Amino acid sequence: MSATVDGDTTPSAPYGAARPVRRILRGLRPGALPGPAGAGCAAVGLLDVAAGTLPRFRPGSPHASGDLLPGALAPGAAALSLGAGVLLLLIAHGLGRRKRRAWCAAVVLLPAGAVAQAGYRHWTAGALLSLALLVVLVRRRGEFTAASGPRSRWRALAAFVSLGAGSIALGLVIVGVHPRTAEGSAGLTDRLEHVMYGLFGVEGPLSYAGGDAGTVAWTLGTLGLLTAATTGYLALRPADPAARAAPGEKERLRALLRAHGGPDVPGRGPARSTTGVVFSPSGRAAVRYRAAAGVMLACGDPVGEKAAWPGAIERFMDEARALSRTPAVTGCSPAGAEVWARETGLDPWEGDGEGGEAAAGSPAGRVGRAVRGARGGSRRAGIRTEDPRLET
Repeated sequence: MSATVDGDTTPSAPYGAARPVRRILRGLRPGALPGPAGAGCAAVGLLDVAAGTLPRFRPGSPHASGDLLPGALAPGAAALSLGAGVLLLLIAHGLGRRKRRAWCAAVVLLPAGAVAQAGYRHWTAGALLSLALLVVLVRRRGEFTAASGPRSRWRALAAFVSLGAGSIALGLVIVGVHPRTAEGSAGLTDRLEHVMYGLFGVEGPLSYAGGDAGTVAWTLGTLGLLTAATTGYLALRPADPAARAAPGEKERLRALLRAHGGPDVPGRGPARSTTGVVFSPSGRAAVRYRAAAGVMLACGDPVGEKAAWPGAIERFMDEARALSRTPAVTGCSPAGAEVWARETGLDPWEGDGEGGEAAAGSPAGRVGRAVRGARGGSRRAGIRTEDPRLET
């Protein structure tokens, strides 16, 4: 392949072939690491779970003679690998959203899982993958600065249900793949009974050969301990309140409305307690917002002097980045949508509000077309929908 420039023909294949190589050597651009890091964390977690769940090589295999751990430590290493893998799966989403706490947990869990894999399973590739991800996370630690979002005690119930179901499923795999001393296959009832006893640290009805008995007991006990500890932590830690304006901020907001006017629909006004507010550095403009489902949703045009709108919008975007939330704005005027799009790069798209209002947000492309199509179809059918979680 060649390219012609001003009558000269120059080969372009080497340049095109070298471009991917240079991209790999250069690495991901700043800010692009958290997503792949979260996926890598989930992959390493699955490897750790598999390493702690599946039995080791049978005696007589070439790997059995090179055991790195004494028999008493092997069950503990299996439990460590399983526990680290489950926790890595739990924090993978937070790591992808740049959460600082998830980064701290990953830095501790990755080497622990690598040691357990190398000592118990001799999985050198899995251990090297864990250490490689650890090195990348440490070198790019500046990209994981997002604070944790609002917490709710309902997450404790969700964690108990999800972790409990996952522990029972993994437990059934564990008791089914390790060799037993008794001949014949145990029924589902017997295996389930053994799992339930094992999650509480009690010996079940099944018996296993050699060191497999200790491995099964340790791994089942670890699953039960993780379920109980995670549920208790989420239930006992203090819950963060939803985003809301402080009394002094509400008075400042009312003063801006009195001085400059602005939309104040009854029941959806800026003084509502569940609505947060950020002010421009000068204090002459403010943005109201509501945080829900990972989205930081601004309520219409900024309030206050139009000259100070960019400052308020910048503060809003800084707040969204600090919490790793997706910024969006709805219910703003065409002029407001233009300012939002210019200052933030959000895609403006026509809303269905009255008076020619427009909305600026991120629904663009295929997803945006699907949302607009569903909204238009419901309107033609005479149906109007409203999400009370996003009321402001």
